[in-house]
Amino acid sequence: MTGVADLIARPQKPLTQKLEKGSWKRRMDMTRFGISRRKALESGACALAGAAALLVTARADAEPSTTYEEIVRRWYEAWEKKDQDQFETLMADNFTFTSAAGDDHISKRAFKTQCWDTQVNFIDRFDLERVFGNGNEAFVKYLCHTKNGKSFRNVEYFRLRDGKVEAIECYFGGKSTFPSAVSNGS
Repeated sequence: MTGVADLIARPQKPLTQKLEKGSWKRRMDMTRFGISRRKALESGACALAGAAALLVTARADAEPSTTYEEIVRRWYEAWEKKDQDQFETLMADNFTFTSAAGDDHISKRAFKTQCWDTQVNFIDRFDLERVFGNGNEAFVKYLCHTKNGKSFRNVEYFRLRDGKVEAIECYFGGKSTFPSAVSNGS
């Protein structure tokens, strides 16, 4: 077996050779690297098998994302249908909510009181513009239409575990587009 030191110490052959009329041709010389054609082909086959295995793994990772995207869609559906049972079923016991409106990892109970109870009857529908899921995370960009004819846009980051929403971080636009400001008619 040839070691790295042997490869460095060995005189190197040029990768190009001059042909007639001043043109240059790139040479493919396997001996320059100290590898037989057989070993190179075996390595290529191994690399191809490894790449195929990565694709299978990537597809397996994509499946939970689809499941999580469905959970996220059911979350917004619960709001639209005013389905408190579905809403509570989707929330993990250790659920937290964070937003720019002063909510800093509030509990499931506080979220229900401060957000669900005060906003559920005000929301008409959501247009989910983008839902991206990866592993146990999802980002959602939506336009929320309210019953008073106004709308606001948010981006929310979801962390999910075991088929439930474990945490949401909500990112609003300007203060005048916070859900509370829109619901007050400001």
